[in-house]
Amino acid sequence: MLEDQSLLPVAYTVTAAFPTAAAREEFIAWLRSGHVQGVLAGGAISASVVRVDEPDRPVRAQACYVFPNPAVFRTYLSDHAPSLREEGLRRFPPDSGVRFERQVGTIVEEVGPAGE
Repeated sequence: MLEDQSLLPVAYTVTAAFPTAAAREEFIAWLRSGHVQGVLAGGAISASVVRVDEPDRPVRAQACYVFPNPAVFRTYLSDHAPSLREEGLRRFPPDSGVRFERQVGTIVEEVGPAGE
């Protein structure tokens, strides 16, 4: 049976690559000081900030968000993402050497510890 895609959660991941580890730490501090909360206020139901350790090159970090369904994610993209992205580009402009990549996917199953 096919699942109703409009009811499935959306995984949204932003991966940033940095010229230095210090730039990565600055980015992580910025995420933790309010950016992540802005995405949560825009409709995400969970968030995590990941320092990518392996492979260690390029130097990277990820912000991973889950939205409850595609409709909420679309609202985030139209109503909240533009100002949040603008702030990120002001702090980490293209000439800083920081490169961003975004991925969007459908969560087809979530698995927790046995018994949950």
